[in-house]
Amino acid sequence: MAKHEFGIMQKTPEKGERFDEYEPQKYNCVSIDDDLLTKVVERLFDADFYWHTVDVPAKGLAYNGITLIPPTSMQGFINAVERIPELSELNDLIKTALAQNKWIIHFGI
Repeated sequence: MAKHEFGIMQKTPEKGERFDEYEPQKYNCVSIDDDLLTKVVERLFDADFYWHTVDVPAKGLAYNGITLIPPTSMQGFINAVERIPELSELNDLIKTALAQNKWIIHFGI
C-alpha cells in the first residue's frame, strides 16, 4: 500500500533551500496510508503550503512530491484530520509541531 510520510522539521526552511530527497528517517516521520489521506486531501486544496522549497508557494499537498507546511497553515490541517480516528497519530504530530512553532515536511507517494 502507498504511504505518505509526515515529520517535524527541526529548522525552519530558508529561501533558496530545496527539499528534493526522500528522507523520512531524517525527520522521524509517521506513515499514513494513502487510502486514509484521501479522506482529507480535498479539505486541504485551499491550504497555503510550499512545494519542495519556500520559494514555491502552492495550494494543497504535493501529492507525489514534497510539501513544506508552515505553522500558520496547521490549524486548518488539524481541522481536516481531527475527526478521523485513524489519523490520530498525524493529528498529534501536527499539534506538536504547532505548539513548538515548527514546520512539517510531507513526503508524498
